Amino acid sequence: MSLKHKVCVTTGGTSGIGLATVRLFAVEGARQVVLAKDKPECDALVQEAGTRGWQVAVVVGDVTDPGAWDRVLEEADLLGGVDVLVNNAGYGIQGTVLETGPADWEALFATNVTGAFLGCRAIVPRMIAQGSGAVVNVASVAGQIGMPRRAAYCASKAAVLGLTRAMAVDHASEGVRVNAVAPGTTDSPYFSKIAADVADPVEYRRYLEGRQLLNRLADASEIAAAVGFLASDASSFATGSVVTVDGGMSVA
Repeated sequence: MSLKHKVCVTTGGTSGIGLATVRLFAVEGARQVVLAKDKPECDALVQEAGTRGWQVAVVVGDVTDPGAWDRVLEEADLLGGVDVLVNNAGYGIQGTVLETGPADWEALFATNVTGAFLGCRAIVPRMIAQGSGAVVNVASVAGQIGMPRRAAYCASKAAVLGLTRAMAVDHASEGVRVNAVAPGTTDSPYFSKIAADVADPVEYRRYLEGRQLLNRLADASEIAAAVGFLASDASSFATGSVVTVDGGMSVA
């Protein structure tokens, strides 16, 4: 699963699955550009990369801002181009359709779907020009099954899966592979923040763990391993695929 000599771009790469992916890619020898919007987290990644000797450029910006993608391309060009794009940035909100306001719906889709679209618009032309590239979209098992009070999130992640399949069809002949990972509930700082807002965080965690056949949450590194497989030449015959890593939630 080596990524040696490859230049990889990851969004939301300073926390959770994104950070686990950046760390895995660094170990596998990649040169990297990370796009994330939380400056303290970006600063922490810069410090970690410097300490460990990783080649990681960090761009502070939002995936919904085309100007941020221009800066990503500038950094990638300094590293020699782009071989891998991981569209990981995203978030979720609770609510049925009736409980979800239009502004909240649009903001969620802007990050989860439009952010991935803009990333592909910026980077895929570079991949086409060189005749090779791998795009990995981080979707969710929520895009494959219905979940209570997650209408906007389920819809956005289903859209990411649709985008993945359409791009795979459009760009296979140009040497660009496009695949997706569909994680289940993953232990991360984002999850901890959500759990802290409920009445009984311990009981809430037990409930979420019980939805998986494996009776636990995923570690972010377990999802990153699937991302790494799809990003690397080890998955050279895969395009339009969705790798579901959900502890058995979707079949329970």
